[in-house]
Amino acid sequence: MKLILTHAVSGLGAAGDVVVVKDGYARNFLLPRGNAILWSQGGERQIQGIKRARAAREIRDLGHANEIKAKLEGNEISVGAKVGSTGSLFGSVTDKDLVAAIKSTTGVDIDRHRVKLSTHIKKLGRYTAKVNLHHNVVANLTINVVAK
Repeated sequence: MKLILTHAVSGLGAAGDVVVVKDGYARNFLLPRGNAILWSQGGERQIQGIKRARAAREIRDLGHANEIKAKLEGNEISVGAKVGSTGSLFGSVTDKDLVAAIKSTTGVDIDRHRVKLSTHIKKLGRYTAKVNLHHNVVANLTINVVAK
């Protein structure tokens, strides 16, 4: 079955790629999870939009990765979260929350799959996270979780 990937799938391809997979894998895994859509000529127009969005988040080269690393490590990322009376969060701080805080603090748009949290963040305080910018460049973030 011929599909267009809407999200990066490990071992298969990146968003916007046209892939051919077995019917069962497409019907039971990729399509229900929203990771792909059926290929069509109209879908080719969607590929262009997906590739433009991916290019905006793409890290061009090693120099660009080092430039982003300097921006990220030079700032402390503050994330606001709802807190109960005991100091525990309602839920936890996720990679999506962290990417939104990075964009608002530094103006850098990063793919959420590049962010690796060291632990589940369920309490207020300071934490660290790693951002894989390039195969040789890893930025260490300082995260400060505060009450909203």
